[in-house]
Amino acid sequence: MTDRQWRRLLAVLNGERVSPRPAGFIIDSPWLPHWAGMTILDYYAADDLWLKANLKAIETFPDVIFLPGFWAEYGMCTEPSAFGARCSFPPDEFPFAHRTIRSLEEIESLTPPDPRTDGLAPFVLSRLRRNQSAIEGAGHKIRFSVSRGPLNVASFLMGVDEFLMAMITDPDRVHKLLAIITDYLIGWHALQRETLPTIDGILVLDDIIGFIGEAHFREFGRPYFRRLFEIPVSVKFLHNDAACRASAPYLPEMGVNLFNMGYDISLTELKALTKNQVTLMGNIPPREVLAGGTPGDVRRAVRAQFASLDDSIRVLFSCGGGMPPGVSTENLKAFVETINALS
Repeated sequence: MTDRQWRRLLAVLNGERVSPRPAGFIIDSPWLPHWAGMTILDYYAADDLWLKANLKAIETFPDVIFLPGFWAEYGMCTEPSAFGARCSFPPDEFPFAHRTIRSLEEIESLTPPDPRTDGLAPFVLSRLRRNQSAIEGAGHKIRFSVSRGPLNVASFLMGVDEFLMAMITDPDRVHKLLAIITDYLIGWHALQRETLPTIDGILVLDDIIGFIGEAHFREFGRPYFRRLFEIPVSVKFLHNDAACRASAPYLPEMGVNLFNMGYDISLTELKALTKNQVTLMGNIPPREVLAGGTPGDVRRAVRAQFASLDDSIRVLFSCGGGMPPGVSTENLKAFVETINALS
């Protein structure tokens, strides 16, 4: 992200009117490798290809704010791998972490990993350090520390169904697990900021909060996310493209000031749920329109979303969730051109 893009992002978060209106997208391995002409595994494995793909994105779409920007990631595997999860990397499919906690009793002996040495975290930091000069040479800086959220990590370690069931059958052990994971995540974000002082934002991705109701979110989500978002940075960004009506009213008190949601809820409803205190990043349909539609479909969807808003303050126009596979250059340019024309 360039200095100008960073200032524009902060202005949107502060409720200022920015012209032309910025478009922003979360981009990572579901979209970048194939769009840039490489396999997913090569994108993960080769520094030069990872850098090439990210540079191609910023050069092709110079007006787009890509978040977090030059994301060094290994799919869903980075954080679970630190806890000993076996991770599978098919040649050209998304990687996945295998369940590692087979009984609730195993939580009793669990301790926080060390992000300096454990799992894939050291590889993430090494990639960013090695490529920092090239990134800054292109006019960009690394602005965000990134992690999956505590419920998301817990669901990989235990299995989604088993984790959700344990909230009911053994809440004390679930709290212990979430506390250990949160301790690790706080240390992981601190290490990223220590290594790269240009970081002034945090991105946490957690769809599992959309799988639980309000009461369970208050008990098992809110306290741990509140701890994470106490990290002293300017941008506190949460992604959850599952259901969000149960959790959205709590975003302001959790410290979140930027939220990327799914597309099954309107921005107008979310503005009401968050009392217009949180910048909303969204939310035309990602697969059906941005990936599967024509440029004309994209333009119509963007115009319709804009027309549906009484006030576009604290809105960063995007799709619902991260950039999905298959989005064409033409469709993304149609999105950006339409937003600029509406400014």
